[in-house]
Amino acid sequence: MASLHPHNGTTNTDSKPKPKPEPITESEIRSEFSHHDPTIARINNGSFGCCPATIIAAQNRHQLLFLRQPDHFYFNTLKPSILRTRRLIQTLINADHLDEVSIVDNATTAAAIVLQNITWSFFTSIFNPGDAALILHYAYGAVKKSVQAYITRAGGHVIEVHLPFPVRSSSDIVFEFQKALHMGKANGRKIRLAVIDHITSMPCVIIPVKELVRMCRDEGVDRIFIDGAHAIGNIDIDVKDIGADFYTSNLHKWLFCPPSAAFLYCKMSDELSNLHHPVVSHEYGNGLAMESAWIGTRDYSAQLVLPEVMEFVERFDGGIEGIMKRNHEKVVEMAEMLVEAWVTELGAPPEMCASLAMVGLPVCLGIKSDGDALRLRKHLRECFKVEVPIYYRAPVEGEVGSIITGYARISHQVYNVVEDYYRFRDAVNKLVKDGFTCALLTK
Repeated sequence: MASLHPHNGTTNTDSKPKPKPEPITESEIRSEFSHHDPTIARINNGSFGCCPATIIAAQNRHQLLFLRQPDHFYFNTLKPSILRTRRLIQTLINADHLDEVSIVDNATTAAAIVLQNITWSFFTSIFNPGDAALILHYAYGAVKKSVQAYITRAGGHVIEVHLPFPVRSSSDIVFEFQKALHMGKANGRKIRLAVIDHITSMPCVIIPVKELVRMCRDEGVDRIFIDGAHAIGNIDIDVKDIGADFYTSNLHKWLFCPPSAAFLYCKMSDELSNLHHPVVSHEYGNGLAMESAWIGTRDYSAQLVLPEVMEFVERFDGGIEGIMKRNHEKVVEMAEMLVEAWVTELGAPPEMCASLAMVGLPVCLGIKSDGDALRLRKHLRECFKVEVPIYYRAPVEGEVGSIITGYARISHQVYNVVEDYYRFRDAVNKLVKDGFTCALLTK
C-alpha cells in the first residue's frame, strides 16, 4: 500500500501538512473502542469491521453539518468532501487517474455496477448467448448470486472454480483456476468476465490475484473484476501491478470507516464511459464517479471521514502498514496457539492469511452441516460470549479417518487482546470435555 502523498500529477490542495500526531496508547485504544460490548470476545472483525470513537464523532459532525443547512452542504460541502476521499483512495491503491476511482456503498454495489455493464454487452450482442463468466466457488454469497442474476438472465453461462480447502499453497489455487479456464473455453465458448476474490470470505484465504489476472489475459478473458472486499487496510493493494479492469474494497471492514463505504476502481479505457450506477439520479451521464457521489438524499457521512481515518491510523507505529503487519502476526500467533490446544490444523499456511485465519475445530464436536456450523456459532455467542464465524467443510470423496469438518475464522484488529482468544480456546475445551456434539443443539 502506497504512502499518503500526492502522486501521478494529482495535487492535494485540501490541507497543509500537519505535524505528526502523538502515538496512541493502549488505554486510548481501549477508549476508542469502548462502545464495543465489553462482555463479548469479538474475534470477528471480518464480518462488519469496526469504527473508533474518534471516527464516529467525525461522522456525527458531517451529519450535523448536513442537518444544520442541507442546501449549503449539498452545494458547497458534499462534492469537495467526496473528492478528498477519492484522492486518498487513488493514492492508497496506486491508481493512475482520479477518474478511475468512485465511492460507493459497498462491494456488492460495486459488483452490481460491473455486472450491469456486462449484461448490456450481452443485450447489445457484443457478447454472445452462452458466453461465460468465471467465479470462484468460495466467492462471497451476495456477489455469487449477483453474477447468477445478471449473467444468466442475459443469456450467459456461469462457471465456478472449485478450490481446495484446506489450502497447502497458492499453487493449488493456480492449478485449479487454470483447469477451469481451459474447461470454460471448451466447445468454442468465450469467457467474457472473471470475478476473482483477493481474500475469500469463507473460508478465508489470500488469492494470488496478480498471477490469475495474467492467466486470464493470456487466455483472452475480456474483463477481470477483483472483489477485494476484505483487502484495503488488510493487505497491500496496487491496482496497476495487479492489472485487473475493476477492483473494489470496503472501507468499513479493515480501514476503520463506519458502514457503509467502499470504492470501485475502473481502469481508464473507453469502457469507463459506459459504466453507470444502478441508481439513476441527477448526475446520470456525468461519469460513474459523479453518478456515485449523488444517488439522491441519503446519509453520505460514512464516505466523508477517510481524512480523519488516516489521521487516526498515523497514530500507530508504522501507520496502516504497521497495523496490517501486527494484525497478521498476531492472528497467526493466536491461530497456532488454538491449533496446538485442539490438536488440529490451519486451513491455509500463514503467508496466505492476512488478518484472518481458518482454525480447525476438534472432530468430536460433530459439525456435519452448514446448519450445525450456524448453531455452534450461536451456542458460542450465547453461552460463552465468543463471537466467531464457523465454517462447515464437507468431506471430499475418498477421504477416510477423522476428517476436520469445522473451522473457525478468527480475526485480529487493534482492539483485540489475547484474552479474547483464550476465552475461545477454553470454551471449545469445555465443550470437548463435557462430551458436547452439535447433535445436542436444538434444530
